[in-house]
Amino acid sequence: MRPVEPVRAAFSAECARFTEILAELTDDDLNRPTDCPPWNVRDLIAHTRTGAGRLTDMLAVPASPRAEVNAAGYFGAAKFTAEVDADRIADGQREALQVGRAALATEFDRAWRDTEAAVAATQPDRVVRTRHGDAMRLDEFLRTRVVEVGVHGLDLAAALGRPPWLTPPAAVVIAELLTGGRPTPAGLSWDRLTLIRKATGRAVLTAAERAAIDAAGFGWLAFGR
Repeated sequence: MRPVEPVRAAFSAECARFTEILAELTDDDLNRPTDCPPWNVRDLIAHTRTGAGRLTDMLAVPASPRAEVNAAGYFGAAKFTAEVDADRIADGQREALQVGRAALATEFDRAWRDTEAAVAATQPDRVVRTRHGDAMRLDEFLRTRVVEVGVHGLDLAAALGRPPWLTPPAAVVIAELLTGGRPTPAGLSWDRLTLIRKATGRAVLTAAERAAIDAAGFGWLAFGR
């Protein structure tokens, strides 16, 4: 099995589940606020759709000569300045206005399936250039797409008042990225979903939990939006 295959499977599973949720939404759902202000549900979906489909255009241009950053490095805090975050918020809102409710699931489904097809036709060590200007291996950038869809799926579930639907394959990929492949400190007794919610700021850390995570040397990812 190619190294990219488990990540590709996680991306596909999470995107397919996300699409199913979108098909169920009403106009009232789309206008709900989220914990990614000032976005509402519609804005958040538009942003996530763009993230899920970003690789298609990245693979349509010549490859960069060498990788400069991995998936963990992609989420560096220095990238998420106030100016960058403001542009990202405005882009999400602008994109949301271009897609009607009935087309949301269709457009998201098309975006991620185009990405999956492009990845399947490309070697995993192919180097792409991100919107931040980083050069990354394709398999590493695909990990960031699993994070994008999975974590924003948690945001969407919270906004809709639904239980999280994070799929097991995506949970494995995201947890391994957050922990660097190490086990969660035994004293915390977290499952993968709790780890992801806590480490991405979707659930509050107690002082004792933060101390245990810091002592274990876990890297904290900066998400912006």
